[in-house]
Amino acid sequence: MNTLRKEPKVSSVAASWSEVGEEGADQRIDNFLIRVLKGVPKSHLYRLLRTGQVRVNSRRVDAAYRLRLGDRVRLPPVRAAARDRLHSQTVRRSALQPMLRTLLEDDALLAIDKPAGMAAHGGSGVSRGVIEWLRAQRPELRFLELVHRLDRDTSGVLLVAKKRTALTNLHAQLRAGQVRKSYLVLVKGVWSNETQHVRLLLTKRVTPSGERRVAVTDAGQPSHTVFTCVHRFRAYTLLRAELLTGRTHQIRVHLSHLGFPVVGDEKYGDFALNKSLAREGLKRMFLHAARLEFRHPLTGDMTVVEAPLASALAGFLASLEESPRPDEVG
Repeated sequence: MNTLRKEPKVSSVAASWSEVGEEGADQRIDNFLIRVLKGVPKSHLYRLLRTGQVRVNSRRVDAAYRLRLGDRVRLPPVRAAARDRLHSQTVRRSALQPMLRTLLEDDALLAIDKPAGMAAHGGSGVSRGVIEWLRAQRPELRFLELVHRLDRDTSGVLLVAKKRTALTNLHAQLRAGQVRKSYLVLVKGVWSNETQHVRLLLTKRVTPSGERRVAVTDAGQPSHTVFTCVHRFRAYTLLRAELLTGRTHQIRVHLSHLGFPVVGDEKYGDFALNKSLAREGLKRMFLHAARLEFRHPLTGDMTVVEAPLASALAGFLASLEESPRPDEVG
C-alpha cells in the first residue's frame, strides 16, 4: 500500500516591498536577496527570480540586475519554517564562533583581528568565513562586505565596509596603490639585507582538488614586495613585508623563491621544519597582517589600524636564540 507523505505545516509571511537605500545601490539583485532574506537557500532565491516572484518596480528582472537608489523590490512570501530552522542552526553555530576582536568600528568601517585558521569568506570547501559570521552576529547591519581578503592561515587586520560608498572608495584606493599593507613574517635563515625590493612574475593556477597554487614564471603577472629586516635570530629572521601589489600568496611565494621559506607555511615552506616546529608547539604559519594604513572613506583622514601578534607567535619569538654579535663570531 502506498503511503502518502504529509508535508509539515508551515507558516508563511506576506509579500512585502523594500525600497533600495544607499546600502543596496549598485548591488546585484541576487546578492541583495541573499542579504535581506537570510536563511532562504540560494537555489530557492534563484527560482523566485526565474519565475518572476521577485520584481523590481513591478517588473521582472534577472539575477544580474543591478539595483538603483530608490528601486522598489517585491519580496515574495517565503516559507517561514525553513527560515526558522536555519536561524536555529545559525544560533548553534554562533556559539562556536572564535573571538573576532574589534580593532576599529565607526559608521563606515569595521576592522577585526582575524585569527589564523579562519577563512575570510565561505567557499572552496569552507561553509562559513569571517564575513558570514559577522553577518550572523550583527543582523542589525544592513550592509557588510569585505574590503580585502586574507589567506585562511594568515592572522591580523581585516577590513569590512558597512556602507557601499565606503567599499567603493576603499576599492579605488586599493587600485591606486594608496592603501599600505604591512605584514610581520618569520622566515627560515638569516636575511642579510636591511631592505630589499622583490619583483617577480607570478602565475596562479587551481589544482584538480580546487587548491590555489602560485609559481614564478616568465608569463606571470608582475608583483612587488618590500622586505625590511626587523630582527635576526640564530636560525631565523623576522621581516616586515609591505605589499605594493596584491597577488595571491605573494609574500609566501617571493620568500620561498629566494630560499627563505615562511615558518609554518604548508604550501611553499620547509615541510620537515614545519613538522618539527609543530611538535614544539608552533602549529600555524608565521604570517601576520600587522598594519593597514588608508584614508578614511568619509573624512579623508589618514587612518591606521594595527593588530598585535597573536600569543602563539609572540611566545615562539621569545623562545628563539638570538643571532650572535659580530664580536662573538669566530
